[in-house]
Amino acid sequence: MGAGRGAVSALISWSSSSSLIHHPFVLSPHLTFRPLLPLRHLRGRGASVRMASDSGAPQKECSAAAAASSLGTSSAPAGSMSSASSASSSAVDFLTLCHRLKTTKRAGWVIRGVRDPESVADHMYRMSVMALISAELPGVDRERCIKMAIVHDIAEAIVGDITPSDGVPKLEKSRREREALDHMCTLLGDRSRAKEIHELWMEYEENSSLEAKLVKDFDKVEMILQALEYETEQGKDLEEFFQSTSGKFQTELGKAWASEIASRRRKKE
Repeated sequence: MGAGRGAVSALISWSSSSSLIHHPFVLSPHLTFRPLLPLRHLRGRGASVRMASDSGAPQKECSAAAAASSLGTSSAPAGSMSSASSASSSAVDFLTLCHRLKTTKRAGWVIRGVRDPESVADHMYRMSVMALISAELPGVDRERCIKMAIVHDIAEAIVGDITPSDGVPKLEKSRREREALDHMCTLLGDRSRAKEIHELWMEYEENSSLEAKLVKDFDKVEMILQALEYETEQGKDLEEFFQSTSGKFQTELGKAWASEIASRRRKKE
């Protein structure tokens, strides 16, 4: 499901004695994320992330390398310190980009005029809680479900929440999201963690495991629960969201939770 409110543009920059190489990268025309360098140039260069608000507020820079050097000397080998500094910088760059998930509103609610709609991060968080509290199921790795729920929409930090109303074909949407995911994993740098995020996302996208099927059900359950809450709080009629998920649940747990939500909605009427 969005366009973010109070949009924040993330600019990844690196300065040296040479002139800055510009590498525009825009996956979705309504977003402003443009890495100024191919991400491979950022490895080991003490990259910094500069956040600039649309209102022109003062820019703040966070450089892990600069922060580390300000702490003074250390008895650790120089190569070890450099590696640790680079890893810290990459992690903070990645987390700063993930900030967009907190500011990007779910588009379906925005389009239907819901006041103060949830963000992509809100949606992902409650899905992960669903995975956390779900009953143990034969053959299902619950911890993997929690991780999958956390990362399943992570590419929206770059491409935004693309909905059918945007007119983007399904294959093109998938291509944009996969390209965004690749860039985010490259930015993270930690090969084991990046590989895990990539594998979890692809498993969900391809619906290729019991865990993926359950998390996809959580995705729908979270949406209709949120729809019910908006109907109750704001007097909205969001029947289309319930219709869009009807008959599409793949697991008994998903069906049971959806049935409970539908029952509560009928009682409300």
